Amino acid sequence: MTSGGMNPLSAFEEGERVAALSVAVDILLSAMNIGLGWRAHSASVVATGVEFVIDVLAAGMVLLGLRLASRPADADHPYGHGRVEILTGMLEGIVLVLVGGSICFKSVQGYNLQHPPPAAYALWPLVASILTKGVLAGIKFRKGRKINSVALISDAWNDTVDILTGATALTALGMTLLNPVRFQAADHFGGFAVGLIVVVIGLRVARDTSLDLMDTMPPAPVMESIRNAAKRVEGVKGVEKCWARKTGLRYHVDLHLEVDPEISVAKSHHIAEAVRHQIRRDVTSVADVLVHVEPAPSG
Repeated sequence: MTSGGMNPLSAFEEGERVAALSVAVDILLSAMNIGLGWRAHSASVVATGVEFVIDVLAAGMVLLGLRLASRPADADHPYGHGRVEILTGMLEGIVLVLVGGSICFKSVQGYNLQHPPPAAYALWPLVASILTKGVLAGIKFRKGRKINSVALISDAWNDTVDILTGATALTALGMTLLNPVRFQAADHFGGFAVGLIVVVIGLRVARDTSLDLMDTMPPAPVMESIRNAAKRVEGVKGVEKCWARKTGLRYHVDLHLEVDPEISVAKSHHIAEAVRHQIRRDVTSVADVLVHVEPAPSG
């Protein structure tokens, strides 16, 4: 079960549906922004459209990652293939950084050259993009947290970037339209700001996903829930060590359990199995538990 009590396969399928929806939406938005932005001679709108092209690739990466991660465990991958999903999120962060830098460079090219001001209709694709991305980001954050998907949450941050970049481009374009003489370069610098925001969010996404790849421990409340679940089992004297690492949508736990040193091996094994099942029932974000039994210290 996942953190929302969902079957793991259903969780992956739900994530795939959201990623597929994102691909379709991003294709429409990229075509609209690049087409109208190019026709209206707006650097910031074209930059926003280019970012949406990358969103198509990013959402496609998430979709592929979720499908690969849903494959069951095998002899070579006893913990499953879940880390493909985490790796996908990290790659998306790296792509955002590279694309953001490219947008910055392209946007400031020719900013000081004289050219006609952008057409006013260039505002509409930006407004439509901001509203659409707001809805899409909300869906991804909710579903990503429900199924504990790093890649889907990373893609939600990507959509949040799109809202910020869209608002930035809208402000810059509005300034240019308001006073084309005074703010002629505002549209170009708006595109530069779009790229800069993309770089910053990309660095954050890469950092967050790299922590999971480095086996960073889960949040303290999760670890406390695991310990408390183990201590509720009859025969448990204490929990000496408790470690966990994320292997996809859920955690694998290593637990050192203290029991009465005078009981039999069979009884110790029975307690360990009871602890394993108790934790998996109580903490639904845990995929499995490896229990090591130790004698409780005297006194």
